[in-house]
Amino acid sequence: MSFEQQSERLAKLAEGAQAAGKLALDTEFMGEGRYRTQLCLIQLAIPAEGGMSEAIVLLDPLEESLDAAPLAALLADPVVQIVVHAGRQDIALVRRVLHTEVTNVFDTQIAAGFAGLGAQSSYDSLLGEVLDLRVAKTASFTRWDARPLSDEQLAYARGDVVHLLEMAGELERRLESLGRLEWAREECEPLAASSDERNVETIFARLPRVNGLSAGARPIARELVLWREQTAERQNRPVQGVLSDATLIEIARRRPTSPAELERIRGVGGASGRRSEDLLAAIKRGAAQPPDPPPQTSRPPAPKPDDAPLVALGEALLRARAREAGLAYELLAARADLQAIVAAARAGGEEADVRTLRGWRRELAGAELLRLLDGEVSLSVSGAAQRRRVQIEPRPQAR
Repeated sequence: MSFEQQSERLAKLAEGAQAAGKLALDTEFMGEGRYRTQLCLIQLAIPAEGGMSEAIVLLDPLEESLDAAPLAALLADPVVQIVVHAGRQDIALVRRVLHTEVTNVFDTQIAAGFAGLGAQSSYDSLLGEVLDLRVAKTASFTRWDARPLSDEQLAYARGDVVHLLEMAGELERRLESLGRLEWAREECEPLAASSDERNVETIFARLPRVNGLSAGARPIARELVLWREQTAERQNRPVQGVLSDATLIEIARRRPTSPAELERIRGVGGASGRRSEDLLAAIKRGAAQPPDPPPQTSRPPAPKPDDAPLVALGEALLRARAREAGLAYELLAARADLQAIVAAARAGGEEADVRTLRGWRRELAGAELLRLLDGEVSLSVSGAAQRRRVQIEPRPQAR
């Protein structure tokens, strides 16, 4: 397939997407052996005239002559719904590469969870469940950065968007009838801010055991993070291949001042030449910084073994409410959420700051979960044989 007329075809697609108010988006990318994931292909689809089928355009972001401005404007247009499937990384990539915002996102994987289908359903499985369609997928683990792309790869890429708008439309209809469409849209909103940009402070704060470092060692660790990021970007290598987290923390803790001292630290690699000089210079810069004591943050109550039965009881309540509402249970809570809620209830302080106790989740089941933990609600099993189910009811008041 030739990409010579990409700009012309993109301009026509933009007109069609604005007229239809919808655009399907998917990408192919390569992350192995790189500092940042490389965007290799962009697949787009819009409803064709008359709504009988979808018009598909494949764009090559590796082609230097591509003018992606019309697509960037389209993605940022709040009037145009951007339809994706499990699209967090797709959105992060196009935001970074095309220097654009993405608004009005509708993710069919998220929507499926609100329609009572699996919250982590693959595109292939949803096509079968929602549209009773099957699409052959054979080229997922191929070199998307190599050119020219094969016919097999191009067919695979088209398959990722060929029915995406149709599936989104059917899911919207189902959610509308269930009264869940606005919930799904609310859940999709944070996707618009998806990013794969690397922030030194964020990376530093997430280092393993970083808060166990002394106030003098923490600035050194921060300087080492900055050096590692700059080196990895310059060499286009994964950061862990430049210097592992464990080695970085150990260097900051020991504060070596010579190549010989560096060599004694496991994982440093060659401790001579330019690399040694750069590492020692980063250590020196960090040591010259003011001490940086770990932040004093209030820790949530730690889980205890006695919490396990209450966590299981809470999960039973949430699963029952999710089933009644036609939702995937995973949308309501993760086990970590339940553990935090139970631990906070036991401690008798503030409520746990978890998604289960916010917004529509609290309305549907979160508030009831708190009542269960307070002894105001009880669970029992009703029915017989195949019709057994969990029954949730207020607990009788003692006389």
